[in-house]
Amino acid sequence: MHHFVCGFRSGETGGITRCRQHNRRQDRDFRACGTRRRLWAPGPRTGDSLARVIGKSLDDLSTPAVLVDLDVLERNIARMAGWARDAGVRLRPHAKTHKCPQIARLQRAAGAWGLSVAKVGEAEVFADAGFDDLFVAYPVVGEDKGRRLVALGDRVRLAVGVDSVEGAATLARPFRDAGRNLDVLLKVDVGYGRVGVTPDRAVAVGHAVAELPGLRLRGVFTHAGHGYLAETKAAVDDIARQEGEQLAAAASDLRAAGLPIEEVSVGSTPTAAQAMRVAAVTECRPGNYVFHDATQVALGTCRLEDCALTVVATVVSVPAPDRAVVDAGSKTLSSDPLRPRAGGYGQVLGRASRIEKLSEEHGVIAVAPGEVFRVGERVRILPNHACVVANLHDRLVGVSGGRVETVLDVAARGRVR
Repeated sequence: MHHFVCGFRSGETGGITRCRQHNRRQDRDFRACGTRRRLWAPGPRTGDSLARVIGKSLDDLSTPAVLVDLDVLERNIARMAGWARDAGVRLRPHAKTHKCPQIARLQRAAGAWGLSVAKVGEAEVFADAGFDDLFVAYPVVGEDKGRRLVALGDRVRLAVGVDSVEGAATLARPFRDAGRNLDVLLKVDVGYGRVGVTPDRAVAVGHAVAELPGLRLRGVFTHAGHGYLAETKAAVDDIARQEGEQLAAAASDLRAAGLPIEEVSVGSTPTAAQAMRVAAVTECRPGNYVFHDATQVALGTCRLEDCALTVVATVVSVPAPDRAVVDAGSKTLSSDPLRPRAGGYGQVLGRASRIEKLSEEHGVIAVAPGEVFRVGERVRILPNHACVVANLHDRLVGVSGGRVETVLDVAARGRVR
C-alpha cells in the first residue's frame, strides 16, 4: 500500500480529523525547526557561475535573473496551509507553478498531502525527487502515456484526470493489460469553458468511465479559471463559491447514481480561500500562491508585499525621455497579459512606470511622468504571470535580506509530455 506524502498510510488516517491534527504538527515544525536550512540545499545542476554567488549581494548577479524572496515564499506557503487546515480540507498544491522539488519539499513540510502536476513528465520528475502521492490534474490521453503511468504507479500513489470515455479508454488498456487499476478523477466544467464535462453530463460520463476495466473512478475535480477574468474581488469570491457548490452537487449526483465518489477537488489561487470552505469539498489545488504576481495583485488575491517572484534587470538603453529599455524581454518575462484588464507586461517596482512592450530580449518601459531611468541602472520587475516566468528559466535565485541564499533548480521545466 502506498503512503500519502505526509507519511500516513491511506485508509489509516481517520479522515479529515487526522489531517487537521497532522497539519497542526507540521505547521509547528515548519515554523520552528529550521526547515529552510534543510531544504534549500542547491540541486544537482547548480555547479555553475550562478551557484557561485550564494552568500553574495544581489549586486553580484548577472542580469536578467529571476529572484525568489524566500521569506515571502515561506509566508505564502504557511498561509495557504493554514487556510486548508482551518477549512478541514487536504492541500494538494499544483507544482506546475514552480516545477521545483526544493519548493515542493517546503510545501510538504507545511502540511501538503501530495502534489498536483500538469503532465506525466512533471509527475516523473517529482517521483524521482521522492514525492509519492501525485495527481496529474489534466485529461491525459494516449496509450504511450498510459504505459508510462503504469511504471509510475509502481512508485507512487497516483491519480489522473479524465473528461471523456474515449480518452479514458486509452489509459485503461495499458492498466488492464498489466492487471492493475488506475485511479481517475472526472473533470467537471463549472463555467470556465475549457475542458471538463458539463455538470449535467457528469453521471453519464462517470458511469461509462467507471465501467472501463483498468480504471477506478475516485472523484471529481475542477478549475475555476474564469475567476481570473472577474473585475472585482467580490466577483472572484462569487465564482469561488459557485465552483465549490457546483462540484459538490456533481459529486452528490454521482453518488446518488451508485458511484462511490471519495474526492471533491477544487483549485485555483484566486478562488482557493472561498471554494475550500464549501461543504463536501475535500481537497484544494492552488498553485500560483507560492509566488503570486501582478495579476494576483490586480485581482485582489494578495498585496504587493505578498509577491515572492520578481525579475532583476539592467537598463541598457534610454533612447528618449519617455522610453527606457531593459535586458529582460519575452524570453524572460513572458508575453502573458495582465488580467483581468490589460496593462503592459510587468510593473517596475518602486515606480509608476510599466513594461509597455516586449521583443525577445528587450523590455520597453513606458516612463511615467516625472520618472527618470539611466543606462546601467538595475530595476526589479513584477511579472504578470509567475508560473510562465518560472518555466522560462533553468534556475531561480533564492534571496533573503538582500543576499543570495540558494539556487533553485526548475527541474520539471519543459516536461510538457
